[in-house]
Amino acid sequence: MDRFKPRTSGLLPALPLPFGQGVPPRVRGLTAALAACGLAAAIALSGCGAGQLSQTATQEPAVDGTSATVGSISLRNIHVRAAQTADYVEPGSPAELLFVAVNGSPDVNDKLVSITSDVGTVSISGDSSLPANGVLVVGEPDGQIAALESAEKADAVQAKVALSKPITNGLTYEFTFDFEKAGQTTVAVPISAGEQPRREAAAEAGDTGGHH
Repeated sequence: MDRFKPRTSGLLPALPLPFGQGVPPRVRGLTAALAACGLAAAIALSGCGAGQLSQTATQEPAVDGTSATVGSISLRNIHVRAAQTADYVEPGSPAELLFVAVNGSPDVNDKLVSITSDVGTVSISGDSSLPANGVLVVGEPDGQIAALESAEKADAVQAKVALSKPITNGLTYEFTFDFEKAGQTTVAVPISAGEQPRREAAAEAGDTGGHH
């Protein structure tokens, strides 16, 4: 009767081998190489993505006006407006400095005495007084009304720039603002072509497109 009993082996059940054992060396090498390539590709892709995000995050518009503070005076949206149709705006071309000055002092009046620059002579016209808690608008920015009716302000003035050196969009040029009470500050000012040249270019493109 014993011959009908199931035969049992004295061997234990097979256990899984550690990774790499029982695999031919050639296959192990190929697997390791593929894994290394995949890891390298993942790192490269993640690095590229991170670089693109970082670059995008630090980009800024080139023609935005700049800002500065001297004493209780805050200068905002400072830029030179000049129509540029060639590589440079040449000396003798019309140019204008635009900005808004805000007097943050509640009780001290001030006045814009002068603006100087190495690129030309700045001539201020109009009343450049800046009363306490007042606003001084210099020039008329594109797309904005000339008067700030909701704010207490001094009379708007103009600052024309008689260029003695060529200037170009994409670079900044130093202008020094001198206030009677607040003192001086030097600011790197960008150039803006303004809205008018863009409107003229758009009009010309429209006229060209309408003719066959």
